[in-house]
Amino acid sequence: GRKGSTDEGGVRSPLHMRWPAKIKPGTEVKQISAAIDLLPTLAEMCGIEAASKKPLDGVSVANLLTAGQGSDALEDRLIFSHWGGKVSVRSQQYRLDHTGKLYDMPTDGGQRKDVAKEHPRMAKRLSDAVVAWKGDVLAELKRGDRKFPVGHPDSLYTQLPARDAKTDGKLQRSNRFPNCSYFTNWKTSGDRLTWNVDVLTSGDYEVEMYYTCPQADVGSTVEVSFGESRTTAKIETPHDPPVVGAANDRVKRQESYVKDFRPMSLGKIHLEEGEGTLVLKATDIPGSQVGEFRLLMLTRVQ
Repeated sequence: GRKGSTDEGGVRSPLHMRWPAKIKPGTEVKQISAAIDLLPTLAEMCGIEAASKKPLDGVSVANLLTAGQGSDALEDRLIFSHWGGKVSVRSQQYRLDHTGKLYDMPTDGGQRKDVAKEHPRMAKRLSDAVVAWKGDVLAELKRGDRKFPVGHPDSLYTQLPARDAKTDGKLQRSNRFPNCSYFTNWKTSGDRLTWNVDVLTSGDYEVEMYYTCPQADVGSTVEVSFGESRTTAKIETPHDPPVVGAANDRVKRQESYVKDFRPMSLGKIHLEEGEGTLVLKATDIPGSQVGEFRLLMLTRVQ
């Protein structure tokens, strides 16, 4: 397997932790774990409660780190991996891949020998677990009506990056992969970026836009709106940095290269609790373009 696969080579990663006062150097934990275990583990090690309105999927492995592998082992459990419609599941000993092949992982980390016929009960148990997981968790991932939360009561800041925006007009992404992408070709008042959001806390929000703009195109007026509320500002400071990253790549990356985007204040906007569409557009463009867009940062005014 490789990155993007649900095989062992695609999902297994080393995790190194250093805490000399608590974790003995050289401790190696062979019990399976996953990213979902980080929150409960770190919370326990910090002596705080991992507060959540919903039950956590992960478990704490703090005892395995602080007392070593010989301490109280966790009950055997199943860890699911999903990517591109493919699902595999791993127990401490076995992995069932997305095609239904079963592998004994401690002796066959390369997944070369299918042992499903030798262990039919285990193969069926894991297969049934995948079906149940798809009906439960995967069904939620397919929902198309989820909104981006804005103004969580416990946070002052909300980021709305270019990655998550939808567009009208002829705006173009810097790359077909959304990761680290930004928008270019922002040239007309018909070019709009929108986010379907769920405002969780009513109030005033300071809006910052991260942008680039060459000297020749300074002067565009941009507007952010949500319902009847809006705020506008004019781009007055040029900022035209180069694309960086290629010089350090041994192989040209597929994802977008990046720039140093500059934040500018668009003023304050009042957001009422509830769902709606947040819109970013230009109302006046004196030059050949507005500039390039990377991120909106919303800061709740206290």
